[in-house]
Amino acid sequence: MNSKFTLIGSGLAGGLLAAYFGRRGYEVELFERRADPRAGNFVGGRSINLALSTRGIHALEQLGIADEVLKQAIPMPGRMIHDKSGELHFSPYDRDPNKCINSIGRGALNSTVIEAALRYPNVRVRFNHRCTDVDLDSATAQLLNTETNQPIAASADAVIGVDGAFSAVREAMRKEAPGFEYDESYLAHGYKELTIPPGPDGKWQMEKEALHIWPRKSFMMIALPNPDGSFTCTLFWEFKGPRSFESTRTDDAIRRFFDEEFPDAVPLMPALLEEYRENPTGSLVTIRCAPWSYKDKVALVGDAAHAVVPFYGQGMNAAFEDCVVLDECLAEFSGDRARAFAEYFSRRKENADALARLAVDNFIEMRDKTASKTFRAKKKLDHALEGLLPGIYLPLYTMVTFTRIPYAEAARRARRQDRIVYASLITAAIVIALVAARFIAR
Repeated sequence: MNSKFTLIGSGLAGGLLAAYFGRRGYEVELFERRADPRAGNFVGGRSINLALSTRGIHALEQLGIADEVLKQAIPMPGRMIHDKSGELHFSPYDRDPNKCINSIGRGALNSTVIEAALRYPNVRVRFNHRCTDVDLDSATAQLLNTETNQPIAASADAVIGVDGAFSAVREAMRKEAPGFEYDESYLAHGYKELTIPPGPDGKWQMEKEALHIWPRKSFMMIALPNPDGSFTCTLFWEFKGPRSFESTRTDDAIRRFFDEEFPDAVPLMPALLEEYRENPTGSLVTIRCAPWSYKDKVALVGDAAHAVVPFYGQGMNAAFEDCVVLDECLAEFSGDRARAFAEYFSRRKENADALARLAVDNFIEMRDKTASKTFRAKKKLDHALEGLLPGIYLPLYTMVTFTRIPYAEAARRARRQDRIVYASLITAAIVIALVAARFIAR
């Protein structure tokens, strides 16, 4: 008899995991608190742009839907850095110009993975159902139909929480699972989404195939392209302080801030004031917990297990990689679901923690360093060493974004490489200085 799973959350990873489980022949019931995104319902409160890269593409390839998704994506082979003067600097992500991250709309991708899941007759999806609690021992989810206000109970062999950073399934584990560890930390920065609409001809008003960054030391704005000719901009800024979301509220103050910091963007943003006032200011949270499962009854996937800040563009890719690993573990230990859950946690926990650290570090890099000549020189050196030492030297960004090397291993390898490179440079400098000194002494 095939196992039955209740999945809570039909966001990106929830839809994908339902497809993986459907392919395995499991009976799957997927519940989502929001309305069906295929009806054009916007997933509110979350970024509409995502950066799809190698790990996520691999997960989609296993289901045969990667090409379908990539047709809706815009490749971004590098960053376009905007100085305060308006001068532009393009910085490629990799020495190979064909290696790109891909800007993809959340709604389009969400719809595609749900459709992929529904190709299997053993998968059912029920929208407008909010999870209110989970009984861990019986693997029973309590849900509320938000259209009829009727409560229902969904029982299965196991409940999988794929319900995001503020997971109801994880909350039940935090309250009821003995020894469950939980930690959340917030950045002092929040974010607000804004828009650069298409130009009069319906085309993009900036370079289409680039992730645009306005780095300003303690804060920054980014922009990702959309297929309709627009860009989704995100301002990352302190919540509090002399110049912050809290202190910048009047139209004059908003306009003055943008004119001073992003003068080349302001003419492209006709709805700036209205969007700034009306769009919510989101928070940036990192969540760590352990373990990610309870017996053979409950498990957590994606942001429910390990939410990270978005600055490496890996949150969705890591969640998709979770789906691949959990699917593999359930197949490998098909007669022992508790062991499969434990093995999944063992394989992923170290990497999720490594990604959390990398994501915070990359925020500092993006806002503080990308505008500097030293940073650009370091990137050129990275690419040169990669060319001189193929298969031996790989930049950290390349390992994280364009390979499937585990995140923790990539971080360790990058630290080793840096020690060797910097030691070599120091040694070379000393040798050159000694040779120069002898030459002068003659």
